[in-house]
Amino acid sequence: MNKPVLVIMAAGMGSRYGGLKQMDPVDYEGHKIIDFSIYDAKRAGFEKVIFVIKKELEKDFKELVGDPISKHMEVQYVFQNLDNIPEGFSIPEGRVKPWGTGHAVLSCYDVIDGPFAVINADDYYGASAFQMIYDFLSEVKDDSCYRYTMVGYRLKNTVTDNGYVSRGVCDIDSGQMLQGIVERTRIEKHGDGIAYSEDGGKSFTSLPEDTVVSMNMWGFTASIMEELKRRFAFFMNEEVRNNPEKAEYFLPSVVDQLLIANKATVKVLNSEDKWYGVTYKEDKEGVVNAIASMKDKGMYPTNLWR
Repeated sequence: MNKPVLVIMAAGMGSRYGGLKQMDPVDYEGHKIIDFSIYDAKRAGFEKVIFVIKKELEKDFKELVGDPISKHMEVQYVFQNLDNIPEGFSIPEGRVKPWGTGHAVLSCYDVIDGPFAVINADDYYGASAFQMIYDFLSEVKDDSCYRYTMVGYRLKNTVTDNGYVSRGVCDIDSGQMLQGIVERTRIEKHGDGIAYSEDGGKSFTSLPEDTVVSMNMWGFTASIMEELKRRFAFFMNEEVRNNPEKAEYFLPSVVDQLLIANKATVKVLNSEDKWYGVTYKEDKEGVVNAIASMKDKGMYPTNLWR
């Protein structure tokens, strides 16, 4: 069995943040959030990382992220290109937005041949999450179903004071198996609690603070690749036709479809860690302070790779 590899989705445009947030340092030593994720992944047992990036970022990304990491882990690059779409389809006029997280993983179709974990480049997940998911992937095998996993976080630990976030809201049974997941693209602090909106902020529906949500930390066998490929054509034909400039092929949505069809199971690995990320520029100060505190507590060395 092939050892699990780590896939990092780093092709997001960072529109709400206002720049290339994946490359923004969060400590005095110049480390980025992605460095802490890779450091935690290596400690957990991962030996290879695949970066999903935009072609136009290749030079800067390699210089600032990939080349330093390549001294400690095997590194591979995959490009998430807008024109990587099924035969018979074309890019809608005015479309500049990437196709989404499902398409980002699908971009790895030619390089994935075993179990792998998926994370976002701009989110901090915590060391325990990488250990849990690596241990699961080291043992997992598909049988009558695809056997997948995800790390779930408490909603209250994953929101920002500076705007809204997108999270996969999970329905979990008593055995910690995922029953369903719905992508909510606008979740924010609202009044004394947390709520989501589906109409651009005109109305809100409350969510309990302890709701388990996905932060796009998934563990898959290679079987997900064929499912992503097959379902992407349907997405292009249906959803892009109705929303050509903004429709997104969400990874959690594909997982939910597989659950409904009884083709997959997803074991939820619970994390009580607090999320740190840079969805907005205003988030950076909180991340910097949190990283400094974790270093003071001995959770990370001053210089990760020295």
